[in-house]
Amino acid sequence: MTFEDLEAALTEFDLPAATSWKKIRARHRELVRRYHPDKSEQADEDKIRRINAAYKILSEYVGDYRFDFSREQFLDQYPEERLREQFWSDKPWGENV
Repeated sequence: MTFEDLEAALTEFDLPAATSWKKIRARHRELVRRYHPDKSEQADEDKIRRINAAYKILSEYVGDYRFDFSREQFLDQYPEERLREQFWSDKPWGENV
């Protein structure tokens, strides 16, 4: 797989570079329902082949992804938790001390 293959797969799925496995799977199901010869009036055998090839590339890439479960990565993924930790003990705005 090349980076160009990965970009082409994202383009086929019409997904941004920053996406999730959940969104990839949902988009795959949506596209298969739309273009599969047995399930749709918009059947397109060439399109369904491209969709399945793109899905294979994306699933291979995600399957080899190394997850980072560090505290810093968690706080990057959930910035509201960083704010909660930072300001939880502060008094409400405008309150006199």
